[in-house]
Amino acid sequence: MATASLKPTPLPPAVQGLLQRAADELNSGQPAAAGRTLAKVLALAPGNLEAIRLTGIAAQRERDYPTAIACFRQVLPSRPDDAQLHILIGITLFEYGEVDGAITHLQRAAELEPDSALAWFNLGEALRRQARTDEALAALQQAVRADPTHTPAQLALARAQVNRGEIDAAVQGYRQVLQREPATADAWFGLANLNTLRFTADDVAQLRRAYARDDLPPVTRIHLGFALAKSLEDQGNYDEAFDVFSAVNALQRQQGQWDAAKDHARVDAILRAFERWSPPAPTDPQRGREVIFIVSLPRSGSTLVEQILVSHPEVEGANEIADLANVVNEETRRRPEDFPLWIPSATAADWQRLGGDYLARTARWREHKPRFTDKNLITWYLLGTALAMLPAARFVIVRRDPVETCLAIFRQMLASDASYSNDLDDMADYCIDFMRLTRLWLQQYPERVMELEYETLVAQPEPTIRRLLDFCGLTFDPACLAFHATSRTVMSAPSAAQVRQPLRGDTARAARYGHKLDGLRARLRAAGLTR
Repeated sequence: MATASLKPTPLPPAVQGLLQRAADELNSGQPAAAGRTLAKVLALAPGNLEAIRLTGIAAQRERDYPTAIACFRQVLPSRPDDAQLHILIGITLFEYGEVDGAITHLQRAAELEPDSALAWFNLGEALRRQARTDEALAALQQAVRADPTHTPAQLALARAQVNRGEIDAAVQGYRQVLQREPATADAWFGLANLNTLRFTADDVAQLRRAYARDDLPPVTRIHLGFALAKSLEDQGNYDEAFDVFSAVNALQRQQGQWDAAKDHARVDAILRAFERWSPPAPTDPQRGREVIFIVSLPRSGSTLVEQILVSHPEVEGANEIADLANVVNEETRRRPEDFPLWIPSATAADWQRLGGDYLARTARWREHKPRFTDKNLITWYLLGTALAMLPAARFVIVRRDPVETCLAIFRQMLASDASYSNDLDDMADYCIDFMRLTRLWLQQYPERVMELEYETLVAQPEPTIRRLLDFCGLTFDPACLAFHATSRTVMSAPSAAQVRQPLRGDTARAARYGHKLDGLRARLRAAGLTR
């Protein structure tokens, strides 16, 4: 990027035409083409502010965040009070992982334009995704006051209300959007994602009409499909519900890039690395006693277990934080070998350093209470590494009936990087690998790793909760039995409403789908996971 003077100068007509062409290319969804056109503009007019700004937008849309940030920062000194520019910088910094800087710029945008729904919406969504839910609610409510028809702000506010446990308010917010825009896929999906709301026959009819359109983008069809299938379940129409679940899962699978063989090979490599290896004697055997890791497959009860633990007065809930994975990934980049090949060469000093890095990154979760939970769903790959980094940490592996688990995952739209969830055979393989690897941790570290069965917790809550607390080194507290009354932020939307209800014994669904799950049952039975 040229660093010539940023003084605005009149552009020759040909250059002005190129600049307009670049703007048109951005508006028509062609950021790469816009970038090429803007390079021509900057070759002819090196300091043109608008060309630099548009180059930043093109780079942002291509996910080239460093270039985008550099462009926006180059323009900012000449436009310090440009709220839209602060929004652009804030969004880009957030996506790049520089969260504190992002929120600072988004707050500045809201200060500059206090009546801007867009500014308050972006600030609120950034705060919500950082689990700063009370601040997010205030910002998003301001956005909706500024523009009651701002649909993204209304949807974000409803999601934040779900996170905070304000379920009735969230339902009202989603319904208000649907009254104005009956085919809004995100609103229907938000209602379906609550898992505690029953759709009506009228809802089914509206969803059928919306889903039947042949001009829907894939993501819209997927959201509407999951909501339609849930509504069909609520009406007892399981055969059609399964067909819709299958169709939208197949469509979502096309959007992902799941490689079952590669993932299986990764589990094999981890098993080989850890089966005959013992970590060196720790420099500090008490390091990590602050941490309780919760490990599970999706939809297995991990959020419920976290809710029980954080109902204890000594425990804070961090939800699904990525700090452990980030520490391991950064260490892998520093080494000549990929993970897990570098594991045997790591010294006691290395493990001490990595554990310290993790604890420093998670310090915010110990500001008010001495212990905290970490329930990221990929921790099962990294559990052996965490055991070496944090020798006094505790690990709770939550396991649910594998057929019920796989069906629950199939019924739930997960993130695009979890596309194993879109095929029952892939899910069986994923579940089998989970059991292979977690059995190793249970065998090698029985004093530090506990297995907790979801079905046992539901059937025998008090003795199971007492055993869980004792394993974690926590005294019994009655609040853990009344976990549904605990007020906190829950970032897992599918579980956020469920954990605010008492335990239910009617969550099994596999029998309702009968022979449609016979192939899944056979796969899991052959692997020894079911009878």
